[in-house]
Amino acid sequence: MSTLRSYTLNSCQFINESSKLRSAVTGQPEGMDRFPVNVTEAVCLGASLTISGLCYYLYKKSRTTVHKLDDAPHFTIDGKLKDILKVTPGACLEYAVIEGAVEPVGEPLMSHFQKEIVGVLQKFMLREHRLVWNSLSRSWTDSERVMHQRVNAVPFVLVGSDETTVKVLCPLQASGQHMEITHEKFHQVNYGLGDIVGQYLSGEKLKGQLETEEMLKVGTALTGVGELILDTDGTLCLRPPSNGSQYFLSSADFDTLRGEQESTAVCWKALAIASAVVGAAVLFWVGRRYYYRLKVRWEQEQERREFERLQDETPRTRTSVMGLDASQNGVEENVENACVICLYRPRNCILLDCGHVCCCHSCYQALPHRRCPICRQQISRVVPLYHV
Repeated sequence: MSTLRSYTLNSCQFINESSKLRSAVTGQPEGMDRFPVNVTEAVCLGASLTISGLCYYLYKKSRTTVHKLDDAPHFTIDGKLKDILKVTPGACLEYAVIEGAVEPVGEPLMSHFQKEIVGVLQKFMLREHRLVWNSLSRSWTDSERVMHQRVNAVPFVLVGSDETTVKVLCPLQASGQHMEITHEKFHQVNYGLGDIVGQYLSGEKLKGQLETEEMLKVGTALTGVGELILDTDGTLCLRPPSNGSQYFLSSADFDTLRGEQESTAVCWKALAIASAVVGAAVLFWVGRRYYYRLKVRWEQEQERREFERLQDETPRTRTSVMGLDASQNGVEENVENACVICLYRPRNCILLDCGHVCCCHSCYQALPHRRCPICRQQISRVVPLYHV
């Protein structure tokens, strides 16, 4: 028993010295927990802040575009448009809205699949579709890859009511839906037995190829929003704004175009708010857990002070106050009175409501749960034990 007691004393001394050394290195008091944020919560919080910041930036950008569309003047393509630009400083309107019919300058483009369709912009695309096995969801997911893309364009103008024309520059830089699908065909792949076995072994299954053709047809009513200028040769031109505003070419009317931008801004705003709410929820969860930790620590401190107060109020014998120093000096404790947890401090507390006397107050405070080590009953209160 003496050997066991000596070994326990040495172990406890080593733990105490290690705790003090760690406190000296980290600069934190003994028993002080680190900030309670785990890796998952930190990742969620960082992702939430990043996504909400990005969505808010896109929302502000979309909202700025909507405001510029609201402030942009509308002009009819007619003979008066040149007179307006002549009296405008620099013969330039930084942001204006015009509407007209598409007409080519020279020979138009012909569709490769429907010869009766002609246009001024043509986009051909060949995309490969595959099914890829996802080991996480245990399912096949669709994957798309662009195999070939070709864009053809010819110069074109927007024609007004009195045959006045506005030349459209850099149409491929414009946003908005202005091209129409004129051809779409899916070429499905036929499989053999060897192909099926190879697909399941490789985790990739070829579905086929999608062939599409889009064109901006001649005669399409087009809404253009951009910088309107009068060239030196007297030609009216619409080009991307030099002030960084968004350039639009849309087959829809202006109200529809503005509504689409308004919907985009609302979507980005909703995503920013949702992401910020998720981040706030993570912060609330971390703060709530940290509050409960502080609350438990405060209650333990209050309980310790109350325990010491009760001990000081009643006279005690030398046995009740004998601690670690007496054990180190070789004074033998009664075996039945040793704490069942640390095995070297005397049992100096009563666990209520069960009434068991089995441990010292220091080991009681170190219990991970407030349950009696003997009967596992919930501990509601602890009072000192006095030996007479």
